[in-house]
Parts: sequence; C-alpha cells; structure tokens
Amino acid sequence: MNRAPTPRARLTLAAGALLAGALAAPSQAAQHPGGHEQAAGSVLVFSKTAGYRHDSIPDGIAAVRELGAEHGFTVDATENAAAFTPKKLARYDAVVFLSTTGDVLDPRQQAAFEEYIGDGGGYVGVHAAADTEYDWEWYGGLAGAYFASHPAIQPATVRIEDRAHPATAHLGADWERTDEWYNYRSDPREHARILASLDEDSYTGGTMGEEHPLAWCQEYAGGRAFHTGAGHTRESWADPAFRAHLLGGIRYATGAARADCRPETGYTTLYEGTGDGPGTEEWRQAGPGSFEESADGTLTTRGGMGLLWYAARSYGSYSLKLDWRMASADGDDNSGVFVGFPASDDPWSAVDRGYEIQIDATDADDRTTGAVYGFQSADLAARDAALNPPGEWNTYEIRVEGERLRVHLNGVLINDFTNTDPARSLTDGYVGLQNHGEGDEVAFRDVRIRASAPR
Repeated sequence: MNRAPTPRARLTLAAGALLAGALAAPSQAAQHPGGHEQAAGSVLVFSKTAGYRHDSIPDGIAAVRELGAEHGFTVDATENAAAFTPKKLARYDAVVFLSTTGDVLDPRQQAAFEEYIGDGGGYVGVHAAADTEYDWEWYGGLAGAYFASHPAIQPATVRIEDRAHPATAHLGADWERTDEWYNYRSDPREHARILASLDEDSYTGGTMGEEHPLAWCQEYAGGRAFHTGAGHTRESWADPAFRAHLLGGIRYATGAARADCRPETGYTTLYEGTGDGPGTEEWRQAGPGSFEESADGTLTTRGGMGLLWYAARSYGSYSLKLDWRMASADGDDNSGVFVGFPASDDPWSAVDRGYEIQIDATDADDRTTGAVYGFQSADLAARDAALNPPGEWNTYEIRVEGERLRVHLNGVLINDFTNTDPARSLTDGYVGLQNHGEGDEVAFRDVRIRASAPR
C-alpha cells in the first residue's frame, strides 16, 4: 500500500537526470502517461552510531543533501533517535541509514519505524547499516543481511545483475571501484532482488563464493527497501557513478521510480550482448528493419515493421523477463513483445497467430503499454502506478501457463488474459521483439526465460 502524500513529499523530481557523465541515456522529465510529473518526496538521513564510526559520514550527509538540491527532494539529517516517532517519520518518504552501527533505536522507536514501513515508507541502507541492530530480527529482514567481516580496502570488480533498476541502470556489465567489501552472514538472494554482486576473483578476502551480494532491493512488510554495501570511503561520495547508484536507490525507496524487486532465480539468458553472455546468434530477423546492438548490451529498434525472434527453440509454460525503455520524451514510441507464434520469416505470422504485449504509452486502451494488443487492455490504474517514464528502464515479466497469459510491469500484475482461440494457442510457440517502424525507438536489455515445461 502507498503512503498518503505528506506536505514535504510532493516536490518535483527530474527523474531521468541522474549525474552528468554517469547516465547511459539523455535525461528526461519524469511523467506518467497522463503527463503529470512524479514526486520525489522528502528524505531523512539517520547516522547514529553505537559502535565503529565511519569518518565518511559527513561526506555522505553532504552528498545526499547535494543530490536532493539537484533532483528536487528535501533532505533532513539527524543522529537523534527521538526523530523516530510516528508523527515525525510521517514527514518522510524514505529514511537513509547512513553507516549506522550497533543498537541505535530503543523498543518504542523500533515500533515506530516498523509502523512507518508498514504504512508504505522507504528504507535505504548504506554500507554499515548492515552492522546495526543485530538483536532486532525485523530490522535484519529489512536490511536484508547482517555484516560478518571485511578484508582491507582494495579495488574489486562489481558485477551488475540488474540493469533496469534505477540504482544500476547507468552502469555497464562490470563496475570497477575501490571500497571496503563486506562479507555477510547470509545471502538475501532468496527474498530480495540482487542488483550487484562482487567478483571474488578480482580481490582478496571474499568469503561468500560465486554469489556474493553487494546491492539489493525488496518490498518488505508493506514498504520498499534498498541496500548497498558500498560507501565506506570518503572518495566514494565524490564519485559520480556511486552517487548515481545511491540516487537510484533513494528514488526507488521514495516511490519516485519503480522496479521489479522480487527475487529472481532459475532464469536462462537469451540475450545479454556485452560479451559475457549470449548475443543475437540464435535470433533471427523477420521482415524489414533491424535492431542495433550497442557495446553495453542494448538492442534498439530501427525501422520496420519487423520482428527479431528467438529461433533456437519454442516454449510452452514459462516466465519471460526483459527490460525496455522508450526514447521519445512524449512516450510516442511503438514496439512490443510477441509470444506464442509459429516459426516463420514473415513477421505477420506473429501478428496473426500469436499475441503482442504492447509498448506504446499513447495509444488506445487495448493497444497501449501493457495491453494484449487488440484483445485486452491492461489495468490502466495499476499500469500507470507501475510505469517509469520515457528515458527510464522498465521490466516486463510475461508469464504463460497453458492458455493463461499474465503481464507484470516492474513487479506489478497489470494484465491477466486467457486465450480461447485454438489458432493462437499459447501451449507451444516462439518469443520475439518487434521493431515497429521509422521514428519508433525502443531499447531492450537482458532477455531471459525460466521454462517450467521444456519443449
């Protein structure tokens, strides 16, 4: 459930403008299909310590204040736990635990924070926020994992696992940086979406193996939570890439940006395109136009009307996930994801024998973003609440079970459709991406699938 707007939570955020030199796409004004701007809200930075105190805390507070001034949200900072009352917390859309350590809240303050998150509030944990409140089980679930140990500060390679979340969308497949790298007592992967992880072969002292989380997000107890293990060094807070990373986490926590933060396991990558994963070798272009591949693993539509389809195999029951972004500031781009069609070099075969999940924020209800094109509109209220604006990444999950087709946008169910036409059976078919025509520019990333009934 969303928290009711507060007087301090209605400020404007230029949602696409992250940091100069750190953003992978031109900045855009954040607008829903109706044209109104998203609100950034108000943020409380809490930096009380009852254990080790990081000398980077003042730099972190200053950086969050600067981000607020640049991107239209208000920032208060305190080390006084008396701020944790229901009335005072209600002023804020997110609370940033900035390298807190030890037991920082008493039972009454803990209860107030639990109530705040339950009412839809946001949490951002930075670095030593995982070294906080070990005896408060609820907080451990919110933070996602507790600190165990760390080696010396050193360079390492960060692997970006989710390139649609606003905290990581500006980064490439790998992020080289120097920091203090935490080992955790548990892996939050089963209950949170891992956004970034550490390559333990790139540094010494890692103890978690191939799946070593660094940053993650989740919906928790009614609210939104983001955590990053980075941010120990003072130099981090002057780094544009790290500041953009934190800004994206704050925007998710306040609700100014949407993301699919459900845990994700068991998927096979169909297209990744950065050199570490599969490219278009097993894909086939049907019809005119093309898709332009970039070095960062983005496929962008060019001309049309055509279809790039995965020709290696067909699927029955499955979950298909992919990230997409519209280029035009007014959302007047057109593309879609086709499912359930037969193998063919004619793109109209997919139109006539399959189903298209539409991408076009400006068309009629049965052919706008989230619609099963020409057959069933999305739940437009749910769609509008979940949709990020042009210039920002969105994530589709298209789930097919028998003849039932469900569409999730950024983790929110927006369409539930059942096929009754034998000529369009969903029980066996191919998947593909549409390039609609000149002037329609839609980008795709990280196409992956989890098949529950291999064919």
